[in-house]
Amino acid sequence: MDGSPPHARALLRESGLSPKKSFGQNFLISEGIVRAIAAACVPQVGRRDARVVELGAGLGALTTALLERAAHVTAVERDRDLIPVLTRTLEGQITAGRLAIAEADAQSFDIRGALGDAGVPRVLCGNLPYQITGKLLRLAVAHANLLDRAVFMIQAEVADRLLASPSEKKYGALTVFVRAAFDVELRTRVPPGAFYPSPGVSSAVVVLSPVRPPRAIETASFRALVKAAFAMRRKTLRNAWRPVVPDAPCLERLAGEANISLDARGETLDVEAFARAANGLDGVIDPAVDRARTTR
Repeated sequence: MDGSPPHARALLRESGLSPKKSFGQNFLISEGIVRAIAAACVPQVGRRDARVVELGAGLGALTTALLERAAHVTAVERDRDLIPVLTRTLEGQITAGRLAIAEADAQSFDIRGALGDAGVPRVLCGNLPYQITGKLLRLAVAHANLLDRAVFMIQAEVADRLLASPSEKKYGALTVFVRAAFDVELRTRVPPGAFYPSPGVSSAVVVLSPVRPPRAIETASFRALVKAAFAMRRKTLRNAWRPVVPDAPCLERLAGEANISLDARGETLDVEAFARAANGLDGVIDPAVDRARTTR
């Protein structure tokens, strides 16, 4: 598959298909962007031991480029109508044992099982549907310890949020949760015309590199403090964290031990500051109460 616009349209037409809005389908048709993503996933051209899990294989443009560089690709696609297209166009790679196609929802797919044993580069990638981008980013965070990198096409606005620094307008809870586990690099910005059909927004390719050890572990305490800090951005931490730690002397002590001013706003804290506060709070929050209060 060459990734060109006519070929993408032809594949859909030949199969009697059209893009599904309900699935957020915008097929990547820029060959240059496809190859840039594949190179970000497996930078060493001659390296043939890497294992890649691709979320949302679509028509297989990126899948094909990944197979030129990786030892094995697991292509996850939930649209059952696209599975025959992928199987037909990539039959040789399936027969050779280098490609597995999984009809599944990326949100519940067994990523750990597909990545296999440690010892080889393991990569998670995909052109993420806008409506579930946040959930899939959090999924990547949950698997950060297994990965060498994650490479995603996401909405440009979300990329800007991931790259934001404390005190910037776009810095928020998602920034903190992702940067607790990853360094984030903007690889390239992508115009709407790189897709068929063209979305109404611009996109960006980001490379997430796991931080080892992570800047923070997402415990119940960490999750509760981050969510509360950004729930009402203009509140000081003294007020924002009061529902999490109602006991004022306890809150003062925890903030003091973490070297955090309760007169500051949550948007001014970096990931490490949230981690320090959470470490002091671990054991104080009842996880069951936290789950009820801060449902994802």
